[in-house]
Amino acid sequence: MKKVVTVTLGSSKKDFEFKTKFLGQEFQVRRFGADKDSSKAWELMRRQQAYADAIALSDMPDHYHVGLRTVINKKSQHLMQVVTRVPVTTGASLRRLLQVRAVRYVQKELGHYFNNNLVLFLSGMRNYDMAVALSDYTKNLSFADPVFHAASPVLLGSLDQLELFAKGKELLPDGVPGEFLKSVLGTLKNKIVANAVAKSHVIVGTFREIQAVASGGNLEGKTLITSAVDDEALAFFAKQKVNLAVDVTPKLFDQVVGISTITAMILAATGKAESELTDHDFEEILHELDIKPRLLHPTGHFRNIRRFAFVVHPLSQEYIKKGFPLPKGTPKFIMDKVETLAAYMPPMVYCKMSNIVSPTGAEAEGWLISVGGTPKEMLSHSPEFTYRRLLHAAKIAEGLGAQIMGLGAFTKVVGDAGITVARRASIPITTGNSYSASGALWAAADAMRRMGLIKPGKDSKRVPAKTMVIGATGSIGSVSARLLAMAFDEVVIAGRDIKKLNELRDSILQDTPDAKVISSTDYDSLLGDMDMIVTSTSGAGKKILDITKVKPGCVITDVARPLDLPPSEVAKRPDVLVIESGEIELPTPVKGMKSIGLPKNVIYACLAETIVLALEGRFEVFTIGRDTEWEKVKEIYKLGIKHGMKLAAISGVKGVYSDDDIAKVVALAKKARSTWKGSGGTASATPVAKKAVARKAVAKPAAAKKTVPATSVARKVVGKKAAPTKAAVKKSPAKGAAAPKKAASSPAPTKNSAPKPAAKRMASS
Repeated sequence: MKKVVTVTLGSSKKDFEFKTKFLGQEFQVRRFGADKDSSKAWELMRRQQAYADAIALSDMPDHYHVGLRTVINKKSQHLMQVVTRVPVTTGASLRRLLQVRAVRYVQKELGHYFNNNLVLFLSGMRNYDMAVALSDYTKNLSFADPVFHAASPVLLGSLDQLELFAKGKELLPDGVPGEFLKSVLGTLKNKIVANAVAKSHVIVGTFREIQAVASGGNLEGKTLITSAVDDEALAFFAKQKVNLAVDVTPKLFDQVVGISTITAMILAATGKAESELTDHDFEEILHELDIKPRLLHPTGHFRNIRRFAFVVHPLSQEYIKKGFPLPKGTPKFIMDKVETLAAYMPPMVYCKMSNIVSPTGAEAEGWLISVGGTPKEMLSHSPEFTYRRLLHAAKIAEGLGAQIMGLGAFTKVVGDAGITVARRASIPITTGNSYSASGALWAAADAMRRMGLIKPGKDSKRVPAKTMVIGATGSIGSVSARLLAMAFDEVVIAGRDIKKLNELRDSILQDTPDAKVISSTDYDSLLGDMDMIVTSTSGAGKKILDITKVKPGCVITDVARPLDLPPSEVAKRPDVLVIESGEIELPTPVKGMKSIGLPKNVIYACLAETIVLALEGRFEVFTIGRDTEWEKVKEIYKLGIKHGMKLAAISGVKGVYSDDDIAKVVALAKKARSTWKGSGGTASATPVAKKAVARKAVAKPAAAKKTVPATSVARKVVGKKAAPTKAAVKKSPAKGAAAPKKAASSPAPTKNSAPKPAAKRMASS
């Protein structure tokens, strides 16, 4: 039978003895506490070597390997030198391997758990290899070594600083961690460390170190990485409401033992000194034992909280007035100066959101970070001007521990639409355009359903209605066009560049061959035939369409930011329903969120995309650039449903549309349609340049190489118009155009939430 003795400076009241089988051999393990008396520990080790096959030294400062430098602890060295007959160990080699394995295991099992966490090491030198492993996932590492070992009020903030500190370690006196903390850390220094603990997400240290700096509930919700967690430690962690305790020491026996004891048992089993075993030897033994760290939940409930940041900004001088105590009658020339000055202000945290809980159990919290530039100011400077402020915001987000950042409003369309920011930022970036496109169509479909002016066709899955996308070659516009082409009889894609429009049209027809898609650069004259219009331009407030030409009862979804249709334009047509994209309702009541101009618990779709990605643990560059991928639109829609996101009440420039509001629009539309004459068919358009897949033989329409007269288009492509006096008419295919053979339908929207009062917009998606 192998005999292993552990000598510790801890209390002798916790001494134990047990027998077990380990690595195929019988073992007797005994513990002797020296009650913080180094002389007693020395004597115990000297005597026990006559009876033991290996000796473990515990609760003593270890030798540290920091970078290329080894820091020798003289007290540990003195105690170990007394043992000459058998192997003796502090467990340093195995501890290093177990710490790294624990980090990798948690990161994989809990899904990118350590990404951009704020990690505080109470002893960086003892845990250097763990710090290196964590640096693969986060740069937010801090070390309290100077406070513990040099009575300094300043913590270290990088591995380089830790390595530099280690070089001068031999000039500092050695000490026992627990005793040193109690004797050296005065009120001020204790407060410094306690504050650092409160701000961190992860704390690394021994139980005694953690216990010494616990103060005022600063451990609540934290993750602790420690070792040899016994009943006393677990009870303390539960009292402090610790979220997760990662015990790097596996529990191989009924009795909790430290890493030094396990190492001594390995040395006794192999008959070798620690210096004779390589890392590979230890790894083979760990593999044979199937050793894994313990993940303990002291409160009984584990909260896997992910963190995000999102950039907002004022859309006009009116929003600046709301954010600053400026008199209502401030002259415009002064407001112009204020607007310019605001653009140069550094980003700042607007608010913190928390308590966003998915039905899956995942949680998210995050910060809204404000930049001061209005769209007017952003357009008056080079893109680099805005890039720098967004990168500054990303740096703030990284420092807060955000694991992904979203760009809101005009910040996501400036320059190359997030590509440069994503390339330069150290955390993943998304513009939210995928969910904005999905939400816009979700809201539009729900609005048309509630209005009831268009009835589904009996023989086709497609809605017998005409739709138009203005700004179709943009990121959200192109995806909107793809979705509409799958669900509606006809889609007009409108913009300024006919070549790009035709390329988009051809691409849509590859995905949906039986769709009817028309390209147009002169779309004003087609407005009167449209049942739904999506505007998605980057016109920064310029007039995009003449709303007086729009068909009564038309649903206009304005997803442009700034809006393509200001309130003054919307007011001209009370018989038209203008909605401002699809806002999303969060699955749980959010805490800490300040007003962004939406009803309580309702957010913009681009912000929702950032939150959904955080909940899913997808810390990646998801949507950037002007070509939003349509596969990602479908994916984020499904992920949103998974995490409990709902379509919020439809809202317009005056707030939420109630059922009565929509009924009034419908009544006015029906009355106006009795005298409506339609568009008259005078638009320049390019017809579909591809056969539609159909049951019957179809004549191939001529492909237009350039803009052709509207009359020709009407005859060759659009064909016979629907009767303008009816809400919905079954479509009659024109000569050369056949009914679709098969079509996919867009995602079905969920039921609207109850209408709520809405404030005016402050920031947008």
